[in-house]
Amino acid sequence: MKIKDLLFILVLILSTAVCSFAQNNTKKDTVSLNKTGIAKSSPAYAEVLLRKTDLLAELESLLVDYTEEYPKVKELRFETGSLQKELDILLAVNPAESSKLSAALGKLMVRKCELGTDLWVLQKEFNDQHPDVKRAKRKFEIFEAAIKDILQTK
Repeated sequence: MKIKDLLFILVLILSTAVCSFAQNNTKKDTVSLNKTGIAKSSPAYAEVLLRKTDLLAELESLLVDYTEEYPKVKELRFETGSLQKELDILLAVNPAESSKLSAALGKLMVRKCELGTDLWVLQKEFNDQHPDVKRAKRKFEIFEAAIKDILQTK
């Protein structure tokens, strides 16, 4: 009888530990989901994702007829990469500051990526002292500063 009691207690302890472990993991997953869920449901995220999706669709249609070396394909790859970086920035925003994730922020981010791509194309053709490159760099910096101003933690 003692062995049965001992086995019963051991099973009870193990099942309690497993249940406790499962509850802790569920709480961590929920916190992680809430953090990304808030950002993903924001107008800023939607704006950037919409632009990235449009570009990916355009890229897929180009790849039917052209290779990865085609200039427009390279541009689209560069810009979609920039947009992904912006999405990652949005996902990293503290949920308590989710009110900053407005449609205006999303539009600023999209425009920054467009300007960044224009700058990248110009830099491949001209040196940094060329007036067009200087103008493009300055425009890019202005949008970058506006985004940083909005996302800046107080």
